Amino acid sequence: MASPGHFFSRIFFWSYERGSWQYDIAVIAIVLFVVLTPSRWFHDQPTRAVPSSAAQIEMLNESGNQQIYKVDASILTPPEQMPQLQNELHRRLQKAQSSLQNGRFEITNVEAVRDAQGAVIAYQVTLHKK
Repeated sequence: MASPGHFFSRIFFWSYERGSWQYDIAVIAIVLFVVLTPSRWFHDQPTRAVPSSAAQIEMLNESGNQQIYKVDASILTPPEQMPQLQNELHRRLQKAQSSLQNGRFEITNVEAVRDAQGAVIAYQVTLHKK
């Protein structure tokens, strides 16, 4: 008869033939572990609350009809071209800021704000209200 260490070693390395009683025991143990493990043991659940886009859009400066906003890049789809980026920024600003909901403004300048590694983390958007 095999020692318990040898038995567990063969189960761990999955070296029993399919259809043998040892294989069946290993499969039952795995299924029981998956079904009976309490969910509180695992804390890797995704966050359910997504921050609102209004919280990620900040007005930096306002003078006359010109306003400057900082828009977090995480709320935007990655742009392929500048017109797509401007359309997305226009839509997000209009949705997040009550003063811009009529859609009567023009984006005059977009500058990328980068972190230390050079990744874009936000956009500084200058717009002119009509």
